[in-house]
Amino acid sequence: MNKKYFISLSIAAALTIGSLPTLGTTANAHSSVEDLKKQQDDISSKKEEINGKINEKKSEINQNINKQQEIQSQIAEISTKLKDTEAKIAEKTKEIDETTAEINKLKEEIKVLKEKIEERNELLKERARAIQEKGGSANYLDVLLGADSFGDFINRVTAVNTIVSADKKIMDEQKRDQAELEKKQEEVEGKLADLESTKASLETLKKDLDSQKTQKAELFKQLEAQQASLEVEKKDLQNESDELSKMEHQLEGEIQAEQARLAELARQREIERKRQAEAEAAKRAAEQQQATTSSSGGSSESSAPAPSAPSAPVSAGAWTSPASGTITTNFGWDVLNGKKRFHYGTDIAARGSVPISAAADGYVIKSHYSSSYGNVVYITHSINGQTFTTVYAHMASSSVSTGQAVNKGDRIGYMGNTGYSFGQHLHFELHAGSWNASKSNAVNPRQYINF
Repeated sequence: MNKKYFISLSIAAALTIGSLPTLGTTANAHSSVEDLKKQQDDISSKKEEINGKINEKKSEINQNINKQQEIQSQIAEISTKLKDTEAKIAEKTKEIDETTAEINKLKEEIKVLKEKIEERNELLKERARAIQEKGGSANYLDVLLGADSFGDFINRVTAVNTIVSADKKIMDEQKRDQAELEKKQEEVEGKLADLESTKASLETLKKDLDSQKTQKAELFKQLEAQQASLEVEKKDLQNESDELSKMEHQLEGEIQAEQARLAELARQREIERKRQAEAEAAKRAAEQQQATTSSSGGSSESSAPAPSAPSAPVSAGAWTSPASGTITTNFGWDVLNGKKRFHYGTDIAARGSVPISAAADGYVIKSHYSSSYGNVVYITHSINGQTFTTVYAHMASSSVSTGQAVNKGDRIGYMGNTGYSFGQHLHFELHAGSWNASKSNAVNPRQYINF
């Protein structure tokens, strides 16, 4: 809210109160109260608007907190995945180290094997050179034929077979060792490649999870900052609402003070009016007495007008009956023109010029003509801290005006048959609170008044 609103409103209120009339007309007096009430209504509307914004901020804060909790849950989930991935990376690293050690061991075995192969190669080379120098397989025949005896021949055959078998064994071992070497190299290299690939994938996953965690942490910080900002905005709005409440209460006090001031003015005006009326009546009576004496030659006999019906007796306590007469319709359900309806007041009927009195001390909030109520007066009362409103309808005439203070028993008009009415009577309503079109505050007047 713009702070200038408070300043402008305060100045307006001060100017309005400062310029209230001290002895102005009833209309001006009523206007001063209405202006204060309008300011109060404006403040109430603004306060309602601010409270609506406060509720919106509370909703935004709750949504923000929910998002923070969701982000924290996601961060915890990512942290768990990171921990699992790091464990897998450590496991793969260990396997790689073990495989590397295995490869190193295999390299030593390969080195030894290569040395054996090299030795065999040298032996085979020597054997090949000897065969070449001696003439190949013919030399073996010479060895056999050069035997001195059959036993020597057998020995020579055994020796030749041994040499030939040894050569074949060397060749077979050579092929087997060579194949084993190639197989081991292929296996460990494949295993190492798989481990390196798996580790690389895990490290990529870890990098992605680290990135996600960083992003979530940044988003969480943004949400925390946003929440702090929302809390500040809500606090500012709450301060504005509190300030409006103070102004609202202040205006309520000013309205009550102004109503009291107007009531006092009205009371003083009524006293002055009665004094003037009595003086005028005394003057007319004196003039009439003088005229009568002059015309009748000193006779004291006069033709005074017939007096009107008396006002209802004023009862003790806060309330009194508003008029003398017969109760024709009570508060509650009844039948009008063949139709059942709820009657929100009490009807009092009487003939002649019947005065109507204020049922309690109060303040006239409206006196006008209505198509349904006819001439009608609304009076507000404050009794034992509770507000009441009385309604006096179908009057022949009203003698009070809006903004006027009245005392219990003061005459406010005469019984009539105006508006939607069937015969002279007073339709009297009592509302515990303010009057409204639905008459939701209407109560049975007999709860408070003895008719």
